[in-house]
Amino acid sequence: MHNNHDDADYEWPTCIAPNCGRQLWVAEAGRYTCRPCEDQTAKRLAELGPLFRRLNETAALMRGARRPGGATSGSRTPPIPPRLEVLALTANGGVATRLQAIEDSWRQALGWDTTVAVEERTTFPVTRDADGRTQVGRPVKGDRVYPHWRTQTASRAVPEHLTFLANNLPWAVSSYESVGQDIDDLCRLHAECVAVAANEHRPGRVQIGRCPARYDDGTLCRADLTATASSHRVHCGVCGARWETLGEWKQLREQQDAMLRDDAGVAA
Repeated sequence: MHNNHDDADYEWPTCIAPNCGRQLWVAEAGRYTCRPCEDQTAKRLAELGPLFRRLNETAALMRGARRPGGATSGSRTPPIPPRLEVLALTANGGVATRLQAIEDSWRQALGWDTTVAVEERTTFPVTRDADGRTQVGRPVKGDRVYPHWRTQTASRAVPEHLTFLANNLPWAVSSYESVGQDIDDLCRLHAECVAVAANEHRPGRVQIGRCPARYDDGTLCRADLTATASSHRVHCGVCGARWETLGEWKQLREQQDAMLRDDAGVAA
């Protein structure tokens, strides 16, 4: 009797995505990951766009956003209390940079042009020559180099990275041997954005000044106001005044500034 040792030693291929390890179906032969992992990754890529927009809007409020279409002088909206986890995801090194790193690795594997490395950066340089002309590409000696993150905002870069990754995901799961690590990175990034957007780490309340609302007799409330990054609403627990929209936040700051000026005039 003939024993086929090759068959006995054969190991059925499994999905290489971390925390999966499912055996691949016959129809999935030649793939690196199973279809459920591909579907979940595609779903996460689709959800990351709206999640990032939500976080980016919150980050703008924390920095003190300018009212769209408003005057540049005196139109700054009072910032809400900062949350470092939000700023870390929306600033340089956050979502945009992490997505770009994956895109760059896929482009290299495909043999496509990638962003030019400058001092081991993976960001695309924008150069300015001696005559002041700005161009994108490999710099030459004497050119001033501007990192890509200083020339393109994350709000524009993130959708572009997500579109590239979503379009090329079918190729990656079938032909890119390091796709398992990228799937894990995208899973972690998605989980971080979901957790922060859902305010799982709720910050404490901070004081933002005194209430400038007036009672019917014209006297000022002056109660201490507090706010939290988990809500855009401010409510005075003494007089019941509320500020809920960006425009009302601006009015609140203007009223508080006017109250401080009046107090300073009285003190003088």
